[in-house]
Amino acid sequence: MPKNITTPGHSPKLTKLHKLSIAGVATLGAATLAFSLVPDNSHTTTNDAAVSTAKVAYSDKQIKDVKSSVTDQLAGADLKAQAIAAKKKAADAAAAKKKAAEAVAAKKKAAAKKAAQARSKAAASRSSERIKVQPVAAKTYANNLDGWIRESLDIMKSKGIPGSYNGLHRNILRESSGNPKAINDWDINAINGIPSKGLLQVIPPTFTAYHVAGTSWNIYDPVANITAAANYAADKYGSMDNVNSAY
Repeated sequence: MPKNITTPGHSPKLTKLHKLSIAGVATLGAATLAFSLVPDNSHTTTNDAAVSTAKVAYSDKQIKDVKSSVTDQLAGADLKAQAIAAKKKAADAAAAKKKAAEAVAAKKKAAAKKAAQARSKAAASRSSERIKVQPVAAKTYANNLDGWIRESLDIMKSKGIPGSYNGLHRNILRESSGNPKAINDWDINAINGIPSKGLLQVIPPTFTAYHVAGTSWNIYDPVANITAAANYAADKYGSMDNVNSAY
């Protein structure tokens, strides 16, 4: 009966033949496993060193495609940036234009307001001036020879008719003694039906011809008579001052 090799505390000793047989079986199993993992048409080696040192090959087409893709991306980004910049520029221009228009409108409004204030101020000033200006009373003259001569002289001055107070006064005293209703009914003019009348003894045709606008058409009116006679004397003698006798 053979010895019990499973007896506890006892390990069977492997012979050299047993060790070789186990190693062979292990080697064969590993080879079989490796062979089963490699495709039939593959020439790939299981040498780790060969795998680690193999170079990766890239084609020119792949490189060109990558470059083209990057270039397209950069171009697209550039166009996008340009579009954004253009949009911003347009917005800035529109804002500037709006601001300029608002400035012009504000300037016009300010100018209109200033003009209105100036007109209001001018109107107030004119109103104030009208209040301050007192109506000038009409010049009055005494109803006598002195007053008649002075009023006539003022009219003569406004019409450009020469003559002085003394020249008028002297001739009036000689012709009518200062009587505005005096009439000559004995000289040649009276004989001819056109007697001399008034302060300076003027005949009707002469009074009508040399009548001064603004005075009465009544030949006996003192101022009208003096002014018409002075106008006639200025035409014939240069001035009533040059008359020293019947004229």
